[in-house]
Amino acid sequence: MIPESDLELGQFRLLDVDNKLIIPVDCHIRLIVTGADVLHSFAVPSLGLKLDAVPGRLNQVSFVAERSGTFYGQCSEICGVWHGFMPIVVEAVSSPDFLVWVDSASS
Repeated sequence: MIPESDLELGQFRLLDVDNKLIIPVDCHIRLIVTGADVLHSFAVPSLGLKLDAVPGRLNQVSFVAERSGTFYGQCSEICGVWHGFMPIVVEAVSSPDFLVWVDSASS
């Protein structure tokens, strides 16, 4: 989560993150999640995603982003005192833009 003092104009308080999940549009995506400490729940309602992260267990979900855009979600499990501060941001981009991002992220 981006600290309130570091927010720029147009960013959402308590929803924006400094490391987004970037995915290509019209491509089958499989997420595999687990928990490290307590139960969490990876939820992005606008993509139809809700997946529990359970310590010691791998859970998976498959989906396809049918349009480009930025999709916001958050942990939807009461997981502790910082529960309200666990945002998730998924950015769906075109395949050429995704390849450019992969190239820049690997260097």
